[in-house]
Amino acid sequence: MTRDPSQGRSTSMADRLGRRRVLLVGLAAFGLTSLAVLAVTGTGQLIALRAGLGVAAAAMAPITNSLVFRLFDDQALRMRAMTVMIVVGMSGFVLGPLLGGTALAHVRWQWLLLVNAPIALVAALGVRLGVPADRPEDLTRDRLDLPGAVLSVAAIGLACYTLTSGVDHGWAAAGTLASAGGALAAGRLFVRHERRTASPMLDLGLFANGTVRGATIAQTGTAIAMAAVMFGLILHFQYAYGWSPVRAGLANLPIIVTMIVATPLSEWLARRFGHRTACLFGAACLAAALAGLAWGVSHGYAAVAVCMVVMTVGLRTVMTICAVALVEAVPENRTSIGTALNDTAQEVGSSVGTAVVGTMIAALVAPRLPAGAWGDTLVESFFHGERITYAVLAAVVALVTAGGALTLTDSRSTEEH
Repeated sequence: MTRDPSQGRSTSMADRLGRRRVLLVGLAAFGLTSLAVLAVTGTGQLIALRAGLGVAAAAMAPITNSLVFRLFDDQALRMRAMTVMIVVGMSGFVLGPLLGGTALAHVRWQWLLLVNAPIALVAALGVRLGVPADRPEDLTRDRLDLPGAVLSVAAIGLACYTLTSGVDHGWAAAGTLASAGGALAAGRLFVRHERRTASPMLDLGLFANGTVRGATIAQTGTAIAMAAVMFGLILHFQYAYGWSPVRAGLANLPIIVTMIVATPLSEWLARRFGHRTACLFGAACLAAALAGLAWGVSHGYAAVAVCMVVMTVGLRTVMTICAVALVEAVPENRTSIGTALNDTAQEVGSSVGTAVVGTMIAALVAPRLPAGAWGDTLVESFFHGERITYAVLAAVVALVTAGGALTLTDSRSTEEH
């Protein structure tokens, strides 16, 4: 969750200083910070290092999405480019724990970060040689909104801590309530400041556009579903089934395969019925998958795998269409802000989805799930907790994602907004 507070600030700089330039700086910072793991000697230093990596990642992720709209003019090509990026991102999300767990069995943990350095170098060379520099007319000359950046960091940072504190110390604990109050106060000040300043970091007037508002809301819904299922199934496979980390990671492969195979279906839906109807179909798939999991978790892996396939079809459809629709709905010299909104919505949704699963399992099953083999009683209690959790999430995701989709236009992927 370290990316959230920095995304608005980094993308605001990208729209002023140049997207390629900020992306190269982010890659350099990411690679050099990864090398610094060799000097880490304590937990505090490791936390600081991870925070630095989060800031560097915030300078890269939204900008890479915005570059798609600079490099491709054709809408179909943009859709396919976004598909590639989403598939790669989802592959990393699914395979990361599998590869990391396998690597830790053979090498020291520092190598998990050191490997980032050569990857960052190759990526930087590719950006330097393959991405043209920004034209001055494509950038904005507005001043940086530093107060807005500080308030956004405070609001999102305190909100994230509130979720963690609520699970660890209780939702009525003094620290949790104080953090929640601070997040609300900072958020209110942020909105007030952005409405009054001449050069806002985030132009709140963008949300008057139904496409921007709807795509952001729908992306939040997809992220809630994805994070909830991924986190929940890690517990399901490793604890309830007693599978090894490697086997549990391989059990998630239907998500990657479906993400690739579903590409023609999602593009056809967008071309044939338009963004609104296609996203409503995706929302229905997400809700159906979560409702199916409420039944399938106690009926074996085959039932769970079918639900994973249906969920991924929904994810693939909503994520790509909303990313394209959102960025096209903002001014051309604000594309980085559009992609930052897209990524921030996903990060917020991921936090909510993880928090909901963790909190409900803790309340319905046990505050602390024991390691090692589980007895039949605990497994059945866990299945019961999962059934209630996924049923609640099915309703939440349906309302959020469908509500956002309803405000989209009937534009096809080959049309301009």
